[in-house]
Amino acid sequence: MALNPDIEPIASFRAMISEDVPRVIEIEESVYSHPWTEGIFRDCICVGYNCFVYEVNEIIQAYGLITIAADEAHILNLCVAPQMQGQGMGRKMLYKLLDVAEEKKVDSIFLEVRGSNTVAIQLYEQEGFNKIGVRKDYYPSDNGREDALVFAKALNLPNET
Repeated sequence: MALNPDIEPIASFRAMISEDVPRVIEIEESVYSHPWTEGIFRDCICVGYNCFVYEVNEIIQAYGLITIAADEAHILNLCVAPQMQGQGMGRKMLYKLLDVAEEKKVDSIFLEVRGSNTVAIQLYEQEGFNKIGVRKDYYPSDNGREDALVFAKALNLPNET
């Protein structure tokens, strides 16, 4: 769903709702070789995870999910529609998820990313995430399994005086 270049885009974040899942699945399946299922997204909404969509002209173009427990946050999924990639939407969604985590006063935020996803890795590193480990054979792939790189970022650090 490409944008009309003659129309000034109207973009906004909002909470993901059940009615959004078909569009989210459409994006998920167009981006990932082993996408999440409809049931996974519905479960995330149902249990109250922080799930967001980013709409442009009322069309969902990106989404992100984060869970928060105790003093930690975990980014579960962040995805941008293929035709909208490279326009800063992934970074905007990451900022949204970071804002939520900071509002909840968490100390740190974690995520896993495929070792082959160099674009995402570059984004996370640019935004202050540090690689802290590897989860062997974490993701399914066309050739068996692929490692996940584990990244973390400290949040809400006390001011030094």
